[in-house]
Amino acid sequence: MIDEHEIPKGSRLYFGKSAKLKRGIEATASELLENTGFEEIATPFFSYHQHQSLNEKEIIRFSDEQNNLVSLRADSTLDVVRLMTKRLGRSTKQNKWFYIQPVFRYPSLEVNQIGAEFIGNDDLSSSIELCGEVFKKFDLFPLVHISNIKIPKMIARELNLDLSIFERAELHKILSLNIDWLEKLACLQNPKDIDVVIKIVPDNIKVELEKMKALYEKLDYKNVHFSPLYYVNMRYYDELFFRFIEKNSTLAKGGSYKSEGMESTGFGLYTDSLIETIMREK
Repeated sequence: MIDEHEIPKGSRLYFGKSAKLKRGIEATASELLENTGFEEIATPFFSYHQHQSLNEKEIIRFSDEQNNLVSLRADSTLDVVRLMTKRLGRSTKQNKWFYIQPVFRYPSLEVNQIGAEFIGNDDLSSSIELCGEVFKKFDLFPLVHISNIKIPKMIARELNLDLSIFERAELHKILSLNIDWLEKLACLQNPKDIDVVIKIVPDNIKVELEKMKALYEKLDYKNVHFSPLYYVNMRYYDELFFRFIEKNSTLAKGGSYKSEGMESTGFGLYTDSLIETIMREK
């Protein structure tokens, strides 16, 4: 029997101070994004295309009146890009959009997000700086990890390794190969050490490390670590990628991606994690 006051596991309830803080975070982010040229978009809760961005096991689905599969919104990025390029592109030239809305994952997980997409832009530094500015408003300076999704893919292909080794961060299996340049790459964290590693890695890996270095050098935000072997199985982030982390809580993620034939960049800031971090710290 389910009590009348129970809510499903994974859903969110905010009241009093936490509800006020949530609105404050959203208002702060909205003002900052609008001041940097972004306009707001609110996408439908329902979509026909969520399977193109996520593992189908994560999607909550049902049928429409024509018996077509409909998904409860589980990701906002590709919906924003698709709607702007396919449906609204003729009526606006705006290419910088932000959204403040939840996504839903199977079986009953609710994730509140503040996200932004810069369509047709390949400079990820602006996304990192924007996240940093939001955190700064709440006296937070979390560590940002910069990685490049291409690097573990290349290594797995060339050394005939399973990508799951990188996805599960099984460092011992990587080190057991006794490849000097791979060991140095696995241990690379401090951006100041990247030039030493660039000299010894294969040429194709060198190109991707140079992209990480160039991104770091554009940033004013300096609380940065490199994670060149980090891998996450995403359908769209395919190159440079970042994560803001505070005491094992991921506060934001973002990266570069290709959609509808265009290079774009974006991020998602996890409102729920940020609220919990601020309330814990304050």
